[in-house]
Amino acid sequence: MAIDRSEEFLSRLADNDPGLMERIVGRQVENIEESGLDPRTHALVRIASLVAVGAPAASFAWQVALAREAGASDDEIAGVLVAVSPTAGLPRVVAAAPHVAAALTA
Repeated sequence: MAIDRSEEFLSRLADNDPGLMERIVGRQVENIEESGLDPRTHALVRIASLVAVGAPAASFAWQVALAREAGASDDEIAGVLVAVSPTAGLPRVVAAAPHVAAALTA
């Protein structure tokens, strides 16, 4: 039963199901409110965390779009890579850079 739900969730996620995306984004808004950060700062912090964990390209595309919607500039988004390099490590930053660049040109 759980496998069926997982397959359905993954299929809906892969198809960019509007209802599922709305639920996910709704949780994003709740998380912003709970963090006490403004939406721009929240989005930039999340980009930094994606770098730190070695996230895939799709994660960067979505989070960069949210950061831009929240008012972050391309320079600020790129600046996140500089800021996290001492703690996340240069290899993580180098690996993330093409994903961030692609998201910025999308």
